[in-house]
Amino acid sequence: MKFFSSLVLAASLVLTGCASVDMASQADNAKSKEFNAPSQGMAGVYIYRDSVMGKALKRDIWLNGQCVGASAPDVFFYTEAAGGQTHKIETESEFSPNTLELVVEAGKNYFIRQFIKMGVLSGGSDLEKMPEDQGQKAVAKLNMAKPGQCKTTR
Repeated sequence: MKFFSSLVLAASLVLTGCASVDMASQADNAKSKEFNAPSQGMAGVYIYRDSVMGKALKRDIWLNGQCVGASAPDVFFYTEAAGGQTHKIETESEFSPNTLELVVEAGKNYFIRQFIKMGVLSGGSDLEKMPEDQGQKAVAKLNMAKPGQCKTTR
């Protein structure tokens, strides 16, 4: 039974294709990968998706209730958030949003990985804070998506 379930999942991933989103310019993509210090008083926030699961799924991401963008496989977003504060990062999931609260320090960059986990009906998504060196390596391999294009409104 486990083998059959794995086979069905693999077949569905192959047959459904990959989700896509509008991409940022090559100049913005390259500049964000320099990992420079953010603007005065701000923290840089990279949110990326590099998971193998859910290639056909788009998942909205919000920062403090504002749309960051709809993610797709192998993309990242860069935004800034006020330093010295707690920020709420959310991603839509199968039944309800998943939330990560992050306290940021001005002048630093933070890396948040969005990942897809297969669920009952489609796939859920979740978020995890990553170490800076690991986040930089992952983002360097991805392409920057155009921000602010969520599928749903809040």
